[in-house]
Amino acid sequence: MLQINGLSDGLELFKTLGSDVRMRIVELLSEQGEMSHAEISTALQLTNGAVTSHIRRLEESGIIRITQQHTGRGLKKVCSLAVDQILLNVYPTTEDPNTKVYETDVPIGQYSDFGVHPDCGLAGDSALIGLENDPRSFAWPDHMRADMLWFHDGFIEYRIPNLLPEKHRIIQLTLSFEVSSADQGMKRDTQSDIFFSLNGQSMGSWLTVRQPDQGRGIYTPYWWTSPERQHGYLKMLVINGMGVFLDGVKIEETGLDWQFLDSFGEMKLRFECHPVSGHEGGIALYGANFGNYKQNIHARVHYMPEEPING
Repeated sequence: MLQINGLSDGLELFKTLGSDVRMRIVELLSEQGEMSHAEISTALQLTNGAVTSHIRRLEESGIIRITQQHTGRGLKKVCSLAVDQILLNVYPTTEDPNTKVYETDVPIGQYSDFGVHPDCGLAGDSALIGLENDPRSFAWPDHMRADMLWFHDGFIEYRIPNLLPEKHRIIQLTLSFEVSSADQGMKRDTQSDIFFSLNGQSMGSWLTVRQPDQGRGIYTPYWWTSPERQHGYLKMLVINGMGVFLDGVKIEETGLDWQFLDSFGEMKLRFECHPVSGHEGGIALYGANFGNYKQNIHARVHYMPEEPING
């Protein structure tokens, strides 16, 4: 996800996307996944020289990435999208100059607590972990290797590492993760109300998307041949003093004001669903080696001293 704070910061990006040709290149890559220069030229009916300048502009803006792949005749340049979402904050964020940031990842299998009910299961990069539809498998030591998990009723909880120096406090927590209903891609595909909480306090919910025909996940291992749970949706949850925002839309009025997150506090992120909510599709979470996004649960923490620094 590419996040832009303020219209002025996004000016160059707007200029880049203001070209019909460059927008068409982005559309092609979103449809095909990756394409060579020659394939893009053929699809657009343009010369390689004309396409190269557009590709270079998109690469400089961080929208696409270019890698080299070996072929039988040497190397070829291959283009793919570097971002899946672009989030624009129309009102620029003004931060205290003493604000600092750290980032950390939590693998899908490294949960700290759970209470799940069937249908449920865990999958690694080469096979299922434990027994399908047996909640006891979630307590097996091998659960740490999970790259995808699912359940239809209950919760899963993660501890976000607290790396704050002493006498500092958190002012914003940004979390991104790939998630869907557990029924995603099945014939009986149903939606889910997925509830988020931080340290026991509600952080809102998301009603999943119904999409029976998903296609194969980009990073889903080949042994996983089932059509269900091939991939999810990358969501971004921002929690700060103004409330809770999911993909830029406020979903909860109360954010970090209700508690004081300092260097000694815990950050326990919980995903929860229950059939009584009226949507029975359950939850599936995807890690770096499953789904469409090469990432685990990613946390970005903004923090500052408890007392302002003068001079």
